[in-house]
Amino acid sequence: MAVGSLVANAMQPQTVGSIVIDSTQYTIYIASDSTPATQADLAALEVPTATGPVRLDSLATVSEVNGPDTITTSRGLRTASVTATPSSDNLGSASAEVQKAVDAVQLPAGATAKLGGATSNQSDAFGQLGIALLVAILIVYVVMVATFKSLLQPLLLLVSVPFAATGAIALQVISGIPLGVPSIIGVLMLIGIVVTNAIVLVDLVNQYRGRGLPVREALVQGAVRRLWPILMTALATIFALLPMAIGLTGHGGFISQPLAIVVIGGLVSSTILTLIVLPVLYNVVMGRLERRQQRREQRFIERQAGASDTRALTASAAEPVSGPQI
Repeated sequence: MAVGSLVANAMQPQTVGSIVIDSTQYTIYIASDSTPATQADLAALEVPTATGPVRLDSLATVSEVNGPDTITTSRGLRTASVTATPSSDNLGSASAEVQKAVDAVQLPAGATAKLGGATSNQSDAFGQLGIALLVAILIVYVVMVATFKSLLQPLLLLVSVPFAATGAIALQVISGIPLGVPSIIGVLMLIGIVVTNAIVLVDLVNQYRGRGLPVREALVQGAVRRLWPILMTALATIFALLPMAIGLTGHGGFISQPLAIVVIGGLVSSTILTLIVLPVLYNVVMGRLERRQQRREQRFIERQAGASDTRALTASAAEPVSGPQI
C-alpha cells in the first residue's frame, strides 16, 4: 500500500488546496520535477526504506499490462457499463438485439451481465402498468356489479376489453408504431371507454326485460335504439384523435401518436364486436337462464295443479252418499 501511494504521488500531481482569484476558485497542485516518463524511469524510481533508498524494481515487478482507465462499483461490486444508441424508435427490437449480443459473449467466471438504462426503465414501467390494468378491470367490475346487482352480467360486459386490445394491437402493427409505455397507457384508457358502450346497451335491454319482454325481443329493440348513439360516440372520439394519430402534434408525437393509435384501433374493434358479439353472448347466457326459470315456473304450476286435483278428489270421497231411508 505504501509503495503504491509513492508511485501514485510520483506519477500524478498532488492536490494541496485551493485559492480564489477574482471570484474564481482554482485548485492548487504540486507536481514532481522528475516524473517517470518511461517504464525504465519508473523501474529506477527510488523508494525510501529503513535501510535507505532502493529501486522500485527491487521491491516490485514493473511491467506494462492492460487495465481499466476507471473503476466503478455498485453495492461493493466492480461494474462496467457499455452504452448503445438505437438507430430507430423501436426500443423493444433494439433491446432484443442487444440481449442477443450479450448472450453470445463468453463472460469470465463470476461475471454477469444485464440490460439497464431505457430497457430496464421500460420493463419496470410495463410491470407497473400491467398491475394498473388489472386494478382498473377489477374496479370497473365492482362498479358494474353494484350498478346491475348481478355477478354474471358485468362479466359479459368485460368481454369488450379483449376486443379493444385486439384492435389496438392490430392497428399498431399495421401502422408500424412500436409498443411502448404510451401504448399501454392508451389500453388503460380503453378499459373505461369501451365498457361504456356495452353498459349503455345492456342497461336498456334490462329495462325492456323488466317490462316483461323476453330476452330476444329485448335485445332486438335495445340494439336498434342504442345503435346510433354508440356509433356516434365512437366516431366522435375517433375523429377527435385523428390529428394525434397522423402526427400533427409536433415534438410530442412520440407520446401522443402511439396513444391515439391504440385508442382508435381499440374503439373500432370493440364497437363493431360489441354490437355483434355482446348481444349474442347475452342471448345465449341470459336466454338460457330465462328458459330455465320458465321451466321451473311451469313445473311449479303443474305441481300446484296436481295438488288441487288431489284435494278435489279427497273432498269428493269424503262426502256422504245420500239415498232413500227405510
